[in-house]
Formats: sequence, structure tokens, C-alpha cells
Amino acid sequence: MSAYPPPGPGSGGVGRRIEEAVELIQMELRHTIAYVNDAVVPQVRKESISALRTVADTLRDLADRFEESHMPHGQPPTPPSNQAPNAPPSSSKDQRS
Repeated sequence: MSAYPPPGPGSGGVGRRIEEAVELIQMELRHTIAYVNDAVVPQVRKESISALRTVADTLRDLADRFEESHMPHGQPPTPPSNQAPNAPPSSSKDQRS
């Protein structure tokens, strides 16, 4: 006595069922890929851009606070790093607390 179910009617019953299952799986995969490409990827990009902008703003604020807290009182802020190439180098030393 066999533990397997009897083959379906006609020739290739099991083979035909496997082919149908493979076709269904392929169709579901195509639908899943389309959903990921059409809905998930754009949303991830949108949220990533927003997160990067938030991080950039936070880092800019932190750099400003760091610069203000380590600047001697009465000294003007240092110009941005895009200063003229012949400008003398900054003479400020690393001051650690």
C-alpha cells in the first residue's frame, strides 16, 4: 500500500498540478515585485531623504553650538572654509576642556 495519493485522471496529473503551482507562484512574484517597485521603493526614498535632511540640520546645529562654545569671547566667528587661497592660516589652537 502506498502513502502517496493516487495520480489524477489522465496522463501527467501530478506533473500538470506542479506546472500550475509554478505558474501561480510566478504570477504572485510578478505582483509582489510590481508592488515593491511601485509603492515601497518610492516611499523608502521619500522617507530617507527626509531623514537625511533632519540629520543634516541637527549636525549643522551641533557644529554651530560647538563652534560658539569653543570660541573666545569677543572674537568674531571664523570665515567659512571657502576663504581666499592667500589668506593666512588660522592661529587658533585646539582648546579642550
